Amino acid sequence: MRLVKRSQLEAFTTLDGSEIREYEHTDEQSLAEATVPAHGATAPHFHRRTEELYLFTAGRGRMRLGEETFVVAAGDCVTIPPGAEHQLWNETEAPLVLLCCCSPPYSHDDTVLV
Repeated sequence: MRLVKRSQLEAFTTLDGSEIREYEHTDEQSLAEATVPAHGATAPHFHRRTEELYLFTAGRGRMRLGEETFVVAAGDCVTIPPGAEHQLWNETEAPLVLLCCCSPPYSHDDTVLV
């Protein structure tokens, strides 16, 4: 068992440009909090092997997944299969915050910028 406190996590920026605080990174999966700042966006990208689950916990924004673009808000969950291009936009004054679960775990090497 391991207890992780958000206040002890150091933030880093992923290749797509979002700020990440990684709670856990095992051999099988990773769990992180991602933040897209006010009026910010992530770079369009995909992951060769990783499936992602995005659970939005605060804010509102737009997301592109493949050819589809839709509104996302706190309480929404999106499944992103491997190879699917995706991008987030935050067009509001408040941060867009989400939990991101990756399996296999997040890796810069698995991220392809488009």
